[in-house]
Amino acid sequence: MELNSIKDAFDRVTNNKRLSASKSEEIIEQVGLEIEQALIRLQSVNDASPTNHRFVLTELKTKLKDIAPLTHLESTQKELNIALSKYLKILEKSFIPDISKAYRNVDCDIHTVNQIIASHFYRGGLFDIGDCFIDESMEPEAAASKSPFLEMYPILEAMRSQNLQPALSWAAANHEKLEQSGSDIEMKLHRQHFVEILQNRGRDEALDYARTVFPPFGAKYMSEIQKLMACLLWAGKLDSSPYSDLLSPVHWDKLGEELTREFCNLIGQSYESPLSVTIAAGVQGLPTLLKLANVMTMKRQEWQSMKQLPVPVDLDREFQFHSIFVCPVSRDQATDENPPMLLSCGHVLCKQSITKLSKNNSARPFKCPYCPSEIEAGQCRQLYI
Repeated sequence: MELNSIKDAFDRVTNNKRLSASKSEEIIEQVGLEIEQALIRLQSVNDASPTNHRFVLTELKTKLKDIAPLTHLESTQKELNIALSKYLKILEKSFIPDISKAYRNVDCDIHTVNQIIASHFYRGGLFDIGDCFIDESMEPEAAASKSPFLEMYPILEAMRSQNLQPALSWAAANHEKLEQSGSDIEMKLHRQHFVEILQNRGRDEALDYARTVFPPFGAKYMSEIQKLMACLLWAGKLDSSPYSDLLSPVHWDKLGEELTREFCNLIGQSYESPLSVTIAAGVQGLPTLLKLANVMTMKRQEWQSMKQLPVPVDLDREFQFHSIFVCPVSRDQATDENPPMLLSCGHVLCKQSITKLSKNNSARPFKCPYCPSEIEAGQCRQLYI
């Protein structure tokens, strides 16, 4: 709803600006036309007496007064200023510039935070900035996260130049680990290299390469290899073949992303920066936190001391890394001691909530908090998430 009102206000500003500009151009053009006509009349007057000139100028003055350019320009500009002023007020009302009120005093290990920040720089290839941060924060142990990415980035740089040799060497050196994790990155690298050889060096070299590298992959990727062998029939004209999609630049981008993912997986790191994910999740949950902070303005001490938020903060699935259940009655997160329980009506509550509702009597029926059904605690079944 707020976004709609902002958009409507913005559209009004845009329309008024367009109208103001159009009106200004029209008036300026009209004034210019009258002046041009007056100049023509002055030049065509046979009698160059001051009286005739004065008459032409007086007539021009009268016409310009009738046009009233300043009056028209001021009115359109006034409407534009009013619309712009209202738009700014709506923005100020909708967006809270001070987000510090949502801040809570949370104990954290500053050394761990510094290591996360340094790792974020190294992960992004900003090695000089990472080194500078480590020096200024005096966290020399954080430099340990640098060396793996020093190995990864030259491989990615070579791939951007369509040089797969460093990537193939890395995949061969980590063949067993990649195989254990179920990765097919090595086969994809060989496939891309085969296509490049076929496209740039010809059928014979591509066939020799296939005979050298594909046999170990035959059992698992036979259909893929057969497709690549069929490409040999289209040497020199692969772009017009049924397999032209293999030449798409998209394959290079996807291969780079997949190699990064597999590389991070082997070194025990997440594909995305933990710092980036944390900030993105915080931005998404910030509106809820700000509203809660505003509600609890008079209870600032309670806001700072509470161990659990009284309302859930909904985040997108990309920020959900494990399945959890929060009881809709008690707002407690499920644990091994307090597991989620499925009621006979289909709703789910935590075990402790069911115990309280049934007054610790498994045969005593109680009403489901979310529907009219009568439930017996003894009929509830534990859910495993």
